[in-house]
Amino acid sequence: MIKRILFLLLSVVALTASAQEGPQQATALKFACLSYDSVMQAMPAYAEMLTSMAQLRQQYGAEQKRVEDDFNKKYEEFLDGQASFPKTILQKRQSELQELLDKNIAFKKESQKLLDNAQAEQVSAMTATIQAAVNAIAKERGYAFVLNSDKQAVTFVNPSMGEDITEAVKAAVNQPQQ
Repeated sequence: MIKRILFLLLSVVALTASAQEGPQQATALKFACLSYDSVMQAMPAYAEMLTSMAQLRQQYGAEQKRVEDDFNKKYEEFLDGQASFPKTILQKRQSELQELLDKNIAFKKESQKLLDNAQAEQVSAMTATIQAAVNAIAKERGYAFVLNSDKQAVTFVNPSMGEDITEAVKAAVNQPQQ
C-alpha cells in the first residue's frame, strides 16, 4: 500500500514538474523497475545464507531435542517416584522440573531470536549490495526512479516508457569483486 502511494506521489510530482515546463520543454522521465527478490535469490550469498541458516536451525533443533529428552526423562523419574517421596523432596523435584521447563522455553525463544537476527543481518548485507548496483545502473542510464515490482507493487510497466533492469542488476551483483 505504501509503495503504491509512493508511486502515485512520484507520478504526480513528475507530471506537475513537466506541466510547469510548458509543452515545448516537457521532457519524459525515464524510469525502471526490478524484482528485488529475483535479484537476491540469484546471488551466491543467498544460497550461502540458506545453507548456513539450515545448519544453524539444525544445531539449535538438536540442542532443543536434547534438552527436551532430558526434561522428559526427569519428569518420568518424578512420576515414578512421586508416591514414595516425602513432601519436601516432592516439592524440590517439582521446583527443579519447573525451573528446567522455564529454561527450555527461554532457550527456545532465544534461539529463534538469534536465528532471526542472523538471517536479517545476512539479508541486510545483500540488500545493501543490490541497492548499490541499482543506484549505479540508475545513475548511468539516467533514470528518475526505480520501482520494486515485487508483491504486485507495480502491476504494469509500459516497455516504451520504463525498463525492467532485473537482469542488469543480477549481472552487476554477481560479477566478481575487484
